[in-house]
Amino acid sequence: MTGHPILVAQISDLHIKRPGQLAYDRVDTAAALSRCVVELNRFSPRPALVVISGDLADSPSKDEYDYLKRLLAPLEIPFVAIPGNHDDRAMLRVALPSQPYAQATGALNLATDIGKLDILLVDSSVPDTPHGELDAKTLTWLDATLAQSKTRPALLFLHHPPFATGISHMDVQNLRNGVDLAAVLRQHARVRLLGAGHVHRACLTTFAGVAATICPAPSHAVALDLEARYPPSFKIEPPGFHLHAWFPGDKYGEVVTHFVPIGQFDGPYPFFGQNGLLL
Repeated sequence: MTGHPILVAQISDLHIKRPGQLAYDRVDTAAALSRCVVELNRFSPRPALVVISGDLADSPSKDEYDYLKRLLAPLEIPFVAIPGNHDDRAMLRVALPSQPYAQATGALNLATDIGKLDILLVDSSVPDTPHGELDAKTLTWLDATLAQSKTRPALLFLHHPPFATGISHMDVQNLRNGVDLAAVLRQHARVRLLGAGHVHRACLTTFAGVAATICPAPSHAVALDLEARYPPSFKIEPPGFHLHAWFPGDKYGEVVTHFVPIGQFDGPYPFFGQNGLLL
């Protein structure tokens, strides 16, 4: 790897309620997002962009989106967002009107760039249903947008993962037409990462030959139940976000994804003393 990386932070599944309300009568998602914003602002070197990959609101309602905007106001980094299954497309479009949406109605797909890196977000939400699907217009737009360059690397984000995680009650809600997305990706080698949300857990795999991740949530995690022993459940685990570092290099460069915990932790402490010996 050579040169300085371009850093893109990804946060997901904020599930903001009305002021004073808790998600599932237990989780203060507003406080969790505020802690996340503090962590993003103080991280050094500062990311160039924050991607919010869905479920910004919980119910949703205008009050929730208004509160979301107040909670995000202290964020000192530009951000872009796409909806998840808990969001409402029309309300989100009104709440975030300055985003560069690819079309005036329907799916809230968008594209932006950071220097030599393209950032694409596709809307996998299906109104009033928990699972995801990319409609025909979205797939056509994605294919056409990726075809605009043969040299620029791209990072692709969506809410619903197009692969199974082994958590059965979440896997039935994933992207239903992943095969169609895979067909597009196989035509465009410049996609270096596919970043999803929805599952509230940090996961890593490959999809259509592309590194694929799921971003954790800043609040609660879906329980890691690979045996379906429990009803659909959540746990309060250490929160975090993903930091995607794109390094320039041969062809389309390289991407490294880091899990960044949210909170105050001891350190850093040196491994070696002033005499150069291991402490």
